[in-house]
Amino acid sequence: MSKMKALIPNLLTAGNLVGGVLAIIFSLTGRLEWAPYCIFISAFLDFFDGFAARLLKVQSELGKQLDSLADMVTFGVAPGVIVFMMLKIQLSLTFSLPRLGFNTWSEQIMEIDLPVLERIMAQALESYIPAEVSIHSEYNLFTWIPLIALLIPVFSMFRLAKFNLDTRQSDSFIGVPTPANTLFFASIPLILIQFSSATSTFDQWIFQLFLNPWFLIFSSIVMSILLISELPLFALKFKSFGWKGNEIRYIFLTLAVILLATLWWLAIPLIIILYILLSLIQNLRHKTAAAKTSK
Repeated sequence: MSKMKALIPNLLTAGNLVGGVLAIIFSLTGRLEWAPYCIFISAFLDFFDGFAARLLKVQSELGKQLDSLADMVTFGVAPGVIVFMMLKIQLSLTFSLPRLGFNTWSEQIMEIDLPVLERIMAQALESYIPAEVSIHSEYNLFTWIPLIALLIPVFSMFRLAKFNLDTRQSDSFIGVPTPANTLFFASIPLILIQFSSATSTFDQWIFQLFLNPWFLIFSSIVMSILLISELPLFALKFKSFGWKGNEIRYIFLTLAVILLATLWWLAIPLIIILYILLSLIQNLRHKTAAAKTSK
């Protein structure tokens, strides 16, 4: 019976791994819209494998190692592949749309029929270089820029290793957790779908922002650095359910629910940014309080 109980958390961890592998497969086969759902399921399983282990009192070193290995695939390799494929598509649009008479990042992009846009994106998945692009400086740009996505799995590897060795991260985090980083990037394909039929100026601006490769490049660099930064971040672990001591957690959860209810998929990256900003505010408050105490 005890062996069966010990198997339950490991099966949840295995489910986490399978979700990550499926996300990679969907991304590489041109079904990016399915990859985020696999990531969401894996994140759910990643939370509950540790919860199940504590509930059943079957924590083990094996479970800890399995969890790290699964996380490296789901929250390291998978987001890197998703970003790689998105950059590949976005850069293909950068080259293809001007030849159709459209300025890629102006409001004119919204005038393109969605089937035409989807066909261009599908062609981008078949090859790095559209047939019309001649081999010159643009070729090198198109070939190498998507490899920036490799920063995500590399920095995730260091983040996971540091987490396993750092005893400071029992009740809080040092650096952005890999699941949060992955959710930030995994939500982007769904945001593009959500705003693909944009009509308002705001919706068009959101669509153009997330379709711009420079946004993805900048985000990949910044989020990768935040993975291994010495930035203290609060954890959603409640030692009690009272307001005192949990103010930042209740504020975060309340705002997160409001964002999800009003913005749907767009809420996910905003929630990650909110999490970082609230942590910075909390750190500043702690430093201010400590400075007053020392005086």
